Amino acid sequence: MAEVRGEDGLKADLAALGIAHEVHEHQAVFTVEESQGIKAALPGSHTKNLFLKDAKGAFWLLTVPAEAPVDLKALPEAIGCKRVSFGKPDDMERLIGISPGSVTPLAMINAEPESITVVLDVGLAAAETVNVHPLRNTATIALSGANILRMLGHWGHEPLVAAIPTK
Repeated sequence: MAEVRGEDGLKADLAALGIAHEVHEHQAVFTVEESQGIKAALPGSHTKNLFLKDAKGAFWLLTVPAEAPVDLKALPEAIGCKRVSFGKPDDMERLIGISPGSVTPLAMINAEPESITVVLDVGLAAAETVNVHPLRNTATIALSGANILRMLGHWGHEPLVAAIPTK
């Protein structure tokens, strides 16, 4: 588990693990649509994140390509759960310490192991450059999918890499 949480902990862990990354500062963005201009300027895969809760009450953080229209009806079979719905913002803040608009797999630095299952799209997991938020929506951090998985493991999370069904 990370000793220091939040963005300071994230920076420290990136340095300690020697993970190559680039941080790009920008205006706040809350939706995939709002980030179109930023995406055009940054190479690599861009993401969107869904904070979900399944029928048994378990929480899931799904990271997929920004343009992917996720099929929420088919998703449970692909990731091994029952029906999913969107999680509430207060659960998001309590479990991963961030608010809607800043969701990122890197927020798992703030989460207790096994409190949330992180699912990374198989294409993103293999990508050389994946762009995600560094715990805030006023910046984008670019790193490889393999290094996202490495960070998650470093924080005690076992991510699921899956082919995410789309509509």
